[in-house]
Amino acid sequence: MQEGNAMQATRERIMNILKNRGRVTVDDLSRELDLTAVTIRHHLDILRGEGLVSAPYTQRRKSPGRPKHVYTLSEKANSLFPKRYDKLLLQILNDLREQYSPQEVKRMMRRIGERFAEQAAISDGADLDTRVRCTVTFLEDMGYMPRWERRKDGTHLLHIINCPYERVSERDDVVCLMDLCVLHHLLGIHPQRVASIHTGDRMCSYVISP
Repeated sequence: MQEGNAMQATRERIMNILKNRGRVTVDDLSRELDLTAVTIRHHLDILRGEGLVSAPYTQRRKSPGRPKHVYTLSEKANSLFPKRYDKLLLQILNDLREQYSPQEVKRMMRRIGERFAEQAAISDGADLDTRVRCTVTFLEDMGYMPRWERRKDGTHLLHIINCPYERVSERDDVVCLMDLCVLHHLLGIHPQRVASIHTGDRMCSYVISP
């Protein structure tokens, strides 16, 4: 167990170095961490397998010698580092509530949801199964970690495991209107929310009836 923790700590250090420097070579990491090149490559291979490090690109040396392979963090890895978007969004919502009525703030959230949904290309004539699949793909790209299932009664159950606005919704659930509007726009029907992270459930769940 201690060995596993040590290996995980090494990979975390590698990611922190990549975040600070932007790009590094195996030699750079080997010197910084005082580890062999073979060990560094092993850790990089694991991080690549997890989608946290991008495939290396080749950089030719200015002096004679073999080209160097340069590593960078992936977009997925960048999303793991702490960000304070929640505080910014809460401040924006507070300012909006001071200037506009609750109904106007809700209309703004719905418009934002519609604009998000317009980024997904779904044919107007698509059937419900197609719409559900396209919606799940769109939500995956947005970082929601969606799951869905078709039930025996012909309805669909859509789960959202990761709410990007979870910390904000704990203080102001008006942001949930964006998600509802996105789903309505993409699915072509109003889904029924039966579970919500905002109210303490493990995930947000929606029943989608034909």
